[in-house]
Amino acid sequence: MPSRSSARLAALTVAAVCSAASAVVLTSPAHADSVRIHDIQGTTRISPYAGQKVADVPGIVTATRTYGSSRGFWLQDPDPDDNPATSEGVFVFTSSTPKVAVGDFVQVTGTVSEYVPGGASTGNQSLTEITKPVVTTVSTGNAVPAPVVIDAASVPGAYTAQGDTAAAGSINGLPLDPSKYALDYYESLEGMNVQVANARVVTATDPYSELWVTVKPWEHRNRRGGTVYGSYDSQNTGRLQIQSLGSTADFPKANVGDTLEGATTGPLDYNQYGGYTLVASELGSLKSAGLQRETTRKQSSRELAVATYNVENLDPSDDTFAQHASAIVHNLQSPDIVSLEEIQDDNGATDDGTVDASVTVNKLIDAIVAAGGPKYDWRGIDPVNDQDGGEPGGNIRQVFLFNPQRVSFVDRPGGDSTTAVGVTKEHGKAELTLSPGRIDPGNAAWKDSRKPLAGQFVFRGKTVFVIANHLTSKGGDQGLTAQYQPPTRSSEIQRHAQATAVNAFVKDLLAVQKNADVIALGDMNDFEFSGTAKILEGDGALWSAIKSLPKSERYTYDYQGNEQVLDQILISPAIRRGCDFEYDSVHINSEFNDQISDHDPQVLRFHP
Repeated sequence: MPSRSSARLAALTVAAVCSAASAVVLTSPAHADSVRIHDIQGTTRISPYAGQKVADVPGIVTATRTYGSSRGFWLQDPDPDDNPATSEGVFVFTSSTPKVAVGDFVQVTGTVSEYVPGGASTGNQSLTEITKPVVTTVSTGNAVPAPVVIDAASVPGAYTAQGDTAAAGSINGLPLDPSKYALDYYESLEGMNVQVANARVVTATDPYSELWVTVKPWEHRNRRGGTVYGSYDSQNTGRLQIQSLGSTADFPKANVGDTLEGATTGPLDYNQYGGYTLVASELGSLKSAGLQRETTRKQSSRELAVATYNVENLDPSDDTFAQHASAIVHNLQSPDIVSLEEIQDDNGATDDGTVDASVTVNKLIDAIVAAGGPKYDWRGIDPVNDQDGGEPGGNIRQVFLFNPQRVSFVDRPGGDSTTAVGVTKEHGKAELTLSPGRIDPGNAAWKDSRKPLAGQFVFRGKTVFVIANHLTSKGGDQGLTAQYQPPTRSSEIQRHAQATAVNAFVKDLLAVQKNADVIALGDMNDFEFSGTAKILEGDGALWSAIKSLPKSERYTYDYQGNEQVLDQILISPAIRRGCDFEYDSVHINSEFNDQISDHDPQVLRFHP
């Protein structure tokens, strides 16, 4: 997922002067009697006037943005044409605080440009703007054009057309069909004053004062109020990002399932992080749905409970240890084995060569005891400094916690950051050559990424092999609102290679002992229906147990209004055949604005 850095707020508001269009500038500007906003916007995503100068374009100021580096105002023509494909609004980029007010009737002379938020390498669509403007105020105090109401009836059920193969899969040059495709519908409203009413929140308020709502209340809804992303063809057309033109201090702190009651109104913008965004000059009032964090049931004495939990860059300086501990003890009911992802070294992001994480892990273990949980033991392997990706200097890795009162760890020395674990046969049973050990750490698939950690456990006399994973992230993939359709998921190349290596190791175990209990779990950074999951499962070696849940309950993460699976627990045939396993995605983070991690932990209970 895109990194959560302080630079993001600035990136959300950065506007550059220019664009893809390198058309020759007209020697004389086109005049208002022939060029209006709908002419500038045109019937495709790229303005027919891109790169050209236009003069005296008339319109009413509907909103101003006076902060950040994307300062300017939205202009809308009060006299629309009869073509639903042509937007009547446009953003005028002033670069400094605009000197106009809402309700001013103005004429704008400037250059039309197509600005790509984040740059062309992102694959994002472009935003049509008028830049280097000269603004003449004709009158003040005019009524703002009534907002276009975006609702379930107006947004088409199909998400987007296929891109033009002659244009590398881009939809930029395709004629807009706002009655057929949701992305075309939103594009046809770019820059216009729009409104949603009584919209349900489907992604909680984030640190950057933004949230997502849906205008389609029943579109892939789950019982907790979210919208589930269940396939590459189910992009969920009713999702819309909400930001505010007002003070971020006043932005509502919403959870999934809450409602923005009444009208939320403002211009429809397009930005790098999520695409089409209603930038509200008027926000609805927040009505809470009272969503509560979930608690799984306690495992029985004969059940082994195995969990995975991404604790999001945990290091000793964080103030979340008590909350994580409470989650493990109370919400997860103290699993017997916990695979932790994103454990940082003992000084966090300080890049001074430190790789040991014993302070980090023991601080969490002590917090668990203080929360009333067991005294966990732990195993892990320190990575080579700055070789496993993640936050520079943080040296994130996976770590096993285990309750020694319930389960024992089989220690086999020799495991280190560069030595590969193997499989051997003893007394007819599979055994690890190293425990803990890393899977194929020299494989190029793990370049700048976390290497899987394998461990051998014994529960009630039965051996269980557990492989903790944190596959490479989806960073760099094109977004669902990209100009290229379908979007390119470039990160899959490395992740597929990683999944192949994990699957091969599991097959080595099963080749020695076909009824071995093997669990591969962690932050797989991909969906249960993805190619990555299919490779992990390959030839029946594993099966993603989250698929035992109803489709509406399959999610561990909430991104841009889509609740989706990134964290998985995959099980070998012996566990699946037993039919006595139980899976739970425990929703304690992803749906909440005050989350301590962006991932929900997962728990598997079964009888070895």
